[in-house]
Amino acid sequence: MKFIVSSGALLKQLQIVGGVLNTNNTLAILDNFLFDLKQNQLNISASDLETTISATLEVDSQTEGMAAIPARLLLDGLKALPEQPVTFVVDEETHTVEMSSDYGKYSLAFVDGEEFPRLPEMEDVSTTAIPGEILATAINKTLFAAGNDDLRPVMSGVFFQFSSENLTFVATDAHKLVRYRRNDHKSDHTAEFIMPRKPLNILKSVLATVSDEVKIHYNETNCRFEFENIVLTSRLIDGKYPNYEAVIPKDNPNKMEIERAVFLSSVKRVAIFSNKTTHQVRLKVAGSELNISAEDIDFSNKAHERLTCNYQGDDMEIGFNSRFLTEMLSNLESDGISLEMSAPNRAGIILPNDGLEEGEDILMLVMPVMLNS
Repeated sequence: MKFIVSSGALLKQLQIVGGVLNTNNTLAILDNFLFDLKQNQLNISASDLETTISATLEVDSQTEGMAAIPARLLLDGLKALPEQPVTFVVDEETHTVEMSSDYGKYSLAFVDGEEFPRLPEMEDVSTTAIPGEILATAINKTLFAAGNDDLRPVMSGVFFQFSSENLTFVATDAHKLVRYRRNDHKSDHTAEFIMPRKPLNILKSVLATVSDEVKIHYNETNCRFEFENIVLTSRLIDGKYPNYEAVIPKDNPNKMEIERAVFLSSVKRVAIFSNKTTHQVRLKVAGSELNISAEDIDFSNKAHERLTCNYQGDDMEIGFNSRFLTEMLSNLESDGISLEMSAPNRAGIILPNDGLEEGEDILMLVMPVMLNS
């Protein structure tokens, strides 16, 4: 097995595929990249058993073969080389891969490729296609709100909901919730599944530069994303997602409109003086005035700021965790936002007032914290 490839092109694909590698794998074989060569097509795969990602690139070769090559060693070796053609020769007898560059030769041991775990065959598959940039936006807008509680695994991922009317993506950790919806895209199949965080993080970084459509194939247990030269397959989170629509308050008579950047900066400044356990900030709104305050009684720290806003509703005082507010406001791109509320003990709804594409719909929900009177 022998092939010649550009060091830069190979490194780029290895870095994408390497996103799935764990630092401490239960199986030693998972510390390797699987190289599967068929003439001038080289397929590189990596897996952690839950998620497998592979990339295909063209190389100069007339041979075929398979080898599992140590990932960390290969990545470090290629990073240290400037852009140039590199020749790989796999010697079955000595079980070594020889890598030749303009500077010299480097040898590393490989493992038989047959030992690498095989992907499960997906049966009863449905398919939906989404433009890459829309999927990237959906992941970016929701993933930060997913939980990381091992006791509630269903909340640690993003809920995909496909229907003939729209595509919806939801994430929540029970304190905050984000629903991102595209009414300008739909699916031929009605489907619901929960994607884990890790493969979504990989997709998020790779899809940033992808303008093509992403084909999503899914069944009860697995999901596969195909675009350009990349295929990512992941096991889905097993379980029923909570009924998120039930927790979104429908009747919110108190509505405040305010500049997002001004509100965000104020919350960040005031939060510095808040209690380090609760991170609580207090919003007191009346007329066209919003008072934001925080206090840490244990250390006699406190802060207070006054902002102007456009408010319709009863005078109100409500407390929020400043970290959740900051995360949500930072994840919006609009100039103005609306904060809709019904009562101090009920969730607040944050909606962007502008900056949305046609067919795009974002709703953010944040649970209040009890105020110490």
